[in-house]
Order: sequence, then C-alpha cells, then structure tokens
Amino acid sequence: MTYEQVKSLKSEDFKRLCGIRPETFNQMLEVVRCLRRAAPTPSQSKQKTGRPSKLTLEDQLLMTLEYWREYRTYFHIGQSR
Repeated sequence: MTYEQVKSLKSEDFKRLCGIRPETFNQMLEVVRCLRRAAPTPSQSKQKTGRPSKLTLEDQLLMTLEYWREYRTYFHIGQSR
C-alpha cells in the first residue's frame, strides 16, 4: 500500500498498520523533510551519488515503519505494494 492509499484510513487502522498515529507520522515526516533541506555540514559536503529514489518521502517513511513493526523483509513489503 502506498501512503496515498493509507492516509484515508481511520486513525486506529493507520496505527494498526504501521504502529503510530497519523499525527505522529506527519510530525516524523516534517522532521525528515527539515533534515533533507538543512544545509550540509563540512563532513557532509560530498555530493549524493546513485539513482534517485522512485518512492516519495511519505512512502519511504511508511515502508520503514512497516518494516520496524512487522520485521518483514523489504522484498516482501515491496511485493505488497
């Protein structure tokens, strides 16, 4: 399931799926967004390499929370999407 499919769930169902309430999810998402926008420190001055992610930031966070909640492999979580 993608975040677009999950965000319309009731609060109890959302928590059952990923272990946190939607309000907490949104707070976590804001923290991650702020960290991505923050200016790099001298130790982080290297330019990112590699392929850009196909998943949105919301989907990445949701996938991580599902992994932590169920301890399924990323392969299995990816197959359920």
